[in-house]
Amino acid sequence: MSKTIDYYHFLISPWSYLAIKQFNQLRETHDLVVNYKPIDVMQTFDNMGGLPPAKRHPSRQRFRMNELKRWAAYLDVPMNFEPAYFPVNQALAAQMVFAAGGASGNSDAAKFSDAVLSACWAEEKDISDESTLLDIANKCGLDGADLIAKARQDEFAAMLQSTTEEAHNKDVFGSPTYVINGELFWGQDRIEFLARYLAA
Repeated sequence: MSKTIDYYHFLISPWSYLAIKQFNQLRETHDLVVNYKPIDVMQTFDNMGGLPPAKRHPSRQRFRMNELKRWAAYLDVPMNFEPAYFPVNQALAAQMVFAAGGASGNSDAAKFSDAVLSACWAEEKDISDESTLLDIANKCGLDGADLIAKARQDEFAAMLQSTTEEAHNKDVFGSPTYVINGELFWGQDRIEFLARYLAA
């Protein structure tokens, strides 16, 4: 029987980008149903005790950069460590994930979410740009124009807000966070612990 995971993430998170390959392999191995639930970045920092990278102490900024380089090399994931379009507003992209059924385990929405992260961190694309999102959606087999129109509806703006609040109520404070049976696994470096949990 399949198991369900709620996957809370920022669509501009380098750590969520680094986790794509590992998590997708885990999803296939364990026949997981994954609800893709992007959440608001700044509300998460403000409400859950964090700071955006640019506001952190320089020592923390340097360590973050070193860790990104170490993990990208270790995982053999191509990555631009200082993308041209970061940070940017991810709201429309997030609403597109919801409009595509991401919160209810739709596999096309999962592909789109992963593609948005890759566009930011490997392809030097502006994921706040509508034409960029249109192209990404089309390449994922979705009707990009229809999806954008649908995503702009109040329903999906409200869903982004309510999902962000839902995440905070579950103690989610960063990206990526995987939640299963009330257990939280935060960070791409915790996927091994998630794997052990699923195996048990």
